[in-house]
Amino acid sequence: MSFDRINSAQPEPVTRLVHELSQLPGVGRRTAERLAFHLLKADREDAMRLSKAIADVKTDVRHCGVCWNLTDDDPCAICSDSRRDASMVMVVEQPKDLWNLEQTGMFHGVYHILMGRLSPLEGVGADSLTVNDLLRRISDPTKNAQGVKVTEVILALNPDMEGDSTGLFLADPLQSLGVNVTRLARGLPAGSQIEFANRAALADAIAGRRRMS
Repeated sequence: MSFDRINSAQPEPVTRLVHELSQLPGVGRRTAERLAFHLLKADREDAMRLSKAIADVKTDVRHCGVCWNLTDDDPCAICSDSRRDASMVMVVEQPKDLWNLEQTGMFHGVYHILMGRLSPLEGVGADSLTVNDLLRRISDPTKNAQGVKVTEVILALNPDMEGDSTGLFLADPLQSLGVNVTRLARGLPAGSQIEFANRAALADAIAGRRRMS
């Protein structure tokens, strides 16, 4: 692969590093250059630790076979923790939502990650999500964490149009399987994202969850 050489005096490996760093979200060319020069000045051991961490993420991290969380063990630490109440499954859109909810320390059940939400305009339908895996966990306890029967599903989806549509889509098939379906209380402002909610708001939303009508 060839890269534009803005400065012919710049070594080619540095040019490649700046280019790759500039592909990261929120990182422009100048920030990429600052990061590259920071790595150049850093101790070799520090730079190699960063390199190994990136390599390990790509080689060792995968999705949990039960909940679809990111993990280096299967099942993940949450699904395999006997102290968790596996009869309660909280459904979230992305792994980062799970991580934010876990920081509240308020929820002691297990999770299911949809890996997105319904968005017809973006071509995301139910077959693009892990809906079938969720329904299998409900209908067959052996597919759930620790082989426990699910009695409650908490829909912890982002309180916007797509999140609400996804929740409504899930409610009927879940209720038909005989489980109690609830959703987070609207301590989360409509149109906001779980990712940006503070711990207090998330804790209130979990504690005040409501039954899906």
